[in-house]
Amino acid sequence: MLNIMVIGADHLGNIEKNLATYSAAKISHVSGRATLDQKIAIPQTAGLVVILTDCVNHGTARRAKAVAKAQGIPAIFSKRSWCWLEKKLLASGFERQKSEFL
Repeated sequence: MLNIMVIGADHLGNIEKNLATYSAAKISHVSGRATLDQKIAIPQTAGLVVILTDCVNHGTARRAKAVAKAQGIPAIFSKRSWCWLEKKLLASGFERQKSEFL
């Protein structure tokens, strides 16, 4: 199971539900708008950091990237669109879990 930290956007919408199909056990979300969000602490249990680039400022994105890199956690930069994010996930080697209903 994978713990995912999502940075950016006020609401995730269907992104949260769709990330569950990639065996996401826990999804933590920070909007990135508040000044304190720039000093974000990424949990050690996170297996992936997703930064939604059209919803955060440059300082927050730069800081999140540096913290993720220092902790050895992969980071994905994407627009706030499921099709963009899914392309990035697949390109990074993450696979969708098989559904028993398909």
